[in-house]
Amino acid sequence: MKRIFVAALLGFAVGLPASAQPMHDGTPLEMLGALRGQLNLNTSQQQQWDNAVALSASVHDALRASFQQRQAALQAELAKAEPDFASIASASDSAHARLGALHKQARDAWLALYATFSPEQKAIARDAIKTKIDQIQARRAAHRRGAAAPS
Repeated sequence: MKRIFVAALLGFAVGLPASAQPMHDGTPLEMLGALRGQLNLNTSQQQQWDNAVALSASVHDALRASFQQRQAALQAELAKAEPDFASIASASDSAHARLGALHKQARDAWLALYATFSPEQKAIARDAIKTKIDQIQARRAAHRRGAAAPS
């Protein structure tokens, strides 16, 4: 029990996520992936779409690589007699800043695309995002109910 507590505390302190799994669906505009055909994108919008998708993919790859690097660095420190957790925390902070900048680039690409949408395209996007958010909230509520149920 003490070992689990220490591992959780260290993970929280150095900024490691609880799992290596990325967040599903990303930003609200990234949720539009399944609607690409319904949006009837023009050539310019299609190019912006492709760019936004590529940026989102690069953010996902960078997140995964960063997690693996931080996990390896933490394991290397834990193997030492006197681990230097300050260096792990500093590296984690640097990774967060770098990843934050990448995330903003991808977000800005999606926002730039959205700015070119017609009112009809924006309505399709709005409705899809509302539906997706409702689904996510329903899953979370079901998960909470399941977690609260006695075993």
